[in-house]
Amino acid sequence: MSLGDDMPAPYSGDLRERVAAAVAAGASARSAAARFGVSVSTAIRWAQRVRAEGHAEARVMGGDHRSRLPAHRAAVVELVAAQPDLTLKEIRGALAGRGISVGLSSLWRFLRAQNITCRSMDLT
Repeated sequence: MSLGDDMPAPYSGDLRERVAAAVAAGASARSAAARFGVSVSTAIRWAQRVRAEGHAEARVMGGDHRSRLPAHRAAVVELVAAQPDLTLKEIRGALAGRGISVGLSSLWRFLRAQNITCRSMDLT
């Protein structure tokens, strides 16, 4: 059993198009959702996607979850060395100022994995 076995499969393209077509033909999203057995928010989202993109195809699921931070380790070390009492939000803000976008939990996991703490820095 692989990790992805528990992930739900996307709805078929045919179902997506039929729901969006019903809404485009004048049915309410609520009635189209009930008719085809999907949630109202799903019917709305598919109809909006057809109007905006011309299709209601499923988007790619999953993706690349590797951290981008190892490439910026020097910048993180520099920030923490210069001011060891920075909070995660402050580190994230400083990195954003350098064009590096990162979530707080990703930043925390990176610091933990790299053993970067104010005690581990040589501040002398």
